[in-house]
Amino acid sequence: MEKKQFVTESKKLLDMMINSIYTHKEIFLRELISNASDAIDKLYYRSLTDESVKMNRGDYLIRLTTDKDASTLTVSDNGIGMTSEQLETNLGTIAKSGSYDFKNENDKKEDIDIIGQFGVGFYSAFMVADKITVRSRAFGSDEAWQWESEGADGYTLTKCDKDTAGTDVILHLRADTEDEKYSEYLDAWKIKNLVKKYSDYIRYPIKMESESQELKEGKKYGDEDAFETVTKDETLNSMVPLWKKKASEITDEQYAAFYREKFYDFEAPVKTIHFHSEGLSEFDAMLFVPKKAPFDYYTKDYEKGLQLYSSGVMIMEKCADLLPDYFSFVRGIVDSADLSLNISREMLQHDRQLKAIAKAVEKKIKTELAKLMESDRVAYEEFWKAFGMQIKFGVYSDYGMHKDVLQDLILFTSSAEKKLVSLKEYTARCKEEQKKIYYAAAETVDKAAMLPQTEAVTAKGFEVLYLTDDIDEFALRSLKEYDGKEFVNVCAENLDIATEEEKEAIKKENEDSGDLLTAMKEALGDAVASVRFTNTLKQHPVCLSSEGALSTEMEKVLNKMPGAQDENVKAQIVLEINAEHPIAAKLKALYETDKDKVANYAKILYAQARLIGGLTIENPAELSSLVCDLMI
Repeated sequence: MEKKQFVTESKKLLDMMINSIYTHKEIFLRELISNASDAIDKLYYRSLTDESVKMNRGDYLIRLTTDKDASTLTVSDNGIGMTSEQLETNLGTIAKSGSYDFKNENDKKEDIDIIGQFGVGFYSAFMVADKITVRSRAFGSDEAWQWESEGADGYTLTKCDKDTAGTDVILHLRADTEDEKYSEYLDAWKIKNLVKKYSDYIRYPIKMESESQELKEGKKYGDEDAFETVTKDETLNSMVPLWKKKASEITDEQYAAFYREKFYDFEAPVKTIHFHSEGLSEFDAMLFVPKKAPFDYYTKDYEKGLQLYSSGVMIMEKCADLLPDYFSFVRGIVDSADLSLNISREMLQHDRQLKAIAKAVEKKIKTELAKLMESDRVAYEEFWKAFGMQIKFGVYSDYGMHKDVLQDLILFTSSAEKKLVSLKEYTARCKEEQKKIYYAAAETVDKAAMLPQTEAVTAKGFEVLYLTDDIDEFALRSLKEYDGKEFVNVCAENLDIATEEEKEAIKKENEDSGDLLTAMKEALGDAVASVRFTNTLKQHPVCLSSEGALSTEMEKVLNKMPGAQDENVKAQIVLEINAEHPIAAKLKALYETDKDKVANYAKILYAQARLIGGLTIENPAELSSLVCDLMI
């Protein structure tokens, strides 16, 4: 028997394909099943114009057979088959693809969806097999041929017996080693898992005989010989992807069941997004917004990404490039036949198509979340509690470049009934004269509500947003404004809620008390940038405000970050004293009689203001001593 050489005659090339092109050895089964599907596609397409093909669509199948004694795994199909010339051309020439030629020949005809592109998928089987035998009989031929090879050394081609058209690919598996257990590919559970993972949506049934123990007729549990081994023909794949069906044909229960099974969640998704897109790349997508965050979602271990399919064959289990970070909670599937894949069908060859798909996916997610906010507020708020933090991180990240996408999805608790509101809802009910959006940042809603400045703003009839997450103020600073209204921290120097008369009055008050305020500032040193009187605090004696871009709440956030102890970021703090509070008159009187006591009062008032603002007291022992001195 003459051994023929591969046309490439390159052991190095075959070694590269086996050892370098494919990331995971288990990919071989996906490739062989895809080839079998292509072979059936060709015969089915021929049946549309050739009356000699008597098979109906339901007659086609792919069969997997294992023989543990012989250590073989066989992938069979009843497709078009191959002649000796085709075997030699397609298998004797590395990287020669019959499917690719067939697709090119018929590229102007409808209903052609051939998976194979490169012709190297077959050789991936050498990753797990030390010998491959292919027996094939072309449709309409009386002859069958056997192609056999043990690798780069060449192959043999001889006549063989085969009763029907189609192809059998027989893998003689390698012996197990310490590192690799090739025998696992003979186990039914392993094969079922691989089919489910990579080839679940091949359009033809993938069958395999499986054994199970069943109760014998007339027997009952407990009988000595109650059970018998029964062999059944089991279909391993679903065949028709749910996402290929029309949304109108799928119930909410079916969506939920698919999501639970596919993504291992106990609860139904809060939102299902099912759509077909055409454009630069045509694709189908079925996306799910979970009701709750996975336990590892806000950790570095969480991996984002959608499952990426090409014509029903899974290419990537988590394609991170399909989702922006701020929508990383979305799970689902994208299926496109237009993808340009690399030679191993494991990665994309060009990112232009992927970017187009990702852009369409992002736009759809944003639109559907906005609709959910309008149509089912309870569900949206449940979603927001789980993933709102990620949306706000998205607003802040990349210097705010995503703010236009995300700003209408944000919710904050409002001083109006302490309910969650969107920025659109806030601005829609602003007073006509209100030019700014006011917010208060604190550890909790209650603490934000108790800030003296919050009371001052709400007393003017303005609504205040309560910011309680570390990222919140940074996100709003990235937004800068919404609907033409600037965001303003109630504790900032540019609060500007006083009337012109009030502004003039407090300006004069501060000018007249300049020496007193300077003395208090000197007593506090670098702890404050300045001390001044204010007329907006109602019953509160003091508060802290900030000058410049850094607020006291932002100072707290930045200083608790890893490594921040070395820099100790400080806001430019202003101690504000209520000019209408009795403490103001007391300070003025003391300045005339006991300037040392004024210094002590300044320190006590500063500590009090820090406590009200949710800040720590820098020297509690000193404060205790000062208070005791006043009490004696």
